[in-house]
Amino acid sequence: MKDYLVRGTARDGFVRAFAVRTTHTMQEIQERLDTWPTVSAALGRTVSAAAMMGAMLKGEERLTVIVKGGGPIGQVVADANAHGEVRGYVTNPHVHFDLNKQGKLDVRRAVGTDGTIIVTKDLGLKDPYQGSSPIISGELGEDFAYYFTVSEQVPSAVGVGVLVNPDNTIKAAGGFIIQLMPNTPEDVITALEKTISNIRPVSTMIADGLSPEEMLREILGEDVNLLDYQEIVFNCHCSLERVSQALISLGEEELTSMIEEQGEAEITCHFCNERYHLNKQDLEELRSNL
Repeated sequence: MKDYLVRGTARDGFVRAFAVRTTHTMQEIQERLDTWPTVSAALGRTVSAAAMMGAMLKGEERLTVIVKGGGPIGQVVADANAHGEVRGYVTNPHVHFDLNKQGKLDVRRAVGTDGTIIVTKDLGLKDPYQGSSPIISGELGEDFAYYFTVSEQVPSAVGVGVLVNPDNTIKAAGGFIIQLMPNTPEDVITALEKTISNIRPVSTMIADGLSPEEMLREILGEDVNLLDYQEIVFNCHCSLERVSQALISLGEEELTSMIEEQGEAEITCHFCNERYHLNKQDLEELRSNL
């Protein structure tokens, strides 16, 4: 069963909604980066949020989400674009704690609560757009909701969740974003707030096997109008050519030092863990192109 996202509207178009399943995407990331359960939960929540934010873009636009909470996993980073392609990594993949008092993976402790969510959007303009907001809980769902409300002035509810099997594999991952459009009537806002405050946790919905469509219907009722579907896939953009260009950008002096002192270079991609090895001859060829 492929990962996918659905987009819809409700309440006469005053409510915009997204829901996503990222289980297989997160499984590939978990295998590539060897993330431990608490890290998988934090990274999976961020990847799901980024995938839905990517669905708000157009054409070749893309975005990067960075969560810097001051916790032991370091930075959580996720990339997404308008085509459903996502990737992500954390600074320290090997962090894990006992379950919290609610019996859930302790994402808050891993991420930390002293920091910021930063979203950078490449919209094809001269300069990228960047927005940010403080981390208020470390659980990430609330933090992304706060980001939308504060940085983009779009009142939002965000639920993201990841379930991890005892062998570290990903059992299920996904989430939803519900947003209010400008001039939404007060009675619609009040009713939606009441509904969202009483829904089951997103992790429970995921555990019960709800599809993205079923998730939206549980939150918004049969009133939801599903507009489109989009497949979600892991895709890393690294390549030997990109690595070579990065080395060339270091300049002749740095390349010469690398050739004389190390005689080779090995670069590992943060996102996919692919290793690129360049021997002395490769480095000399790069230097000759300067």
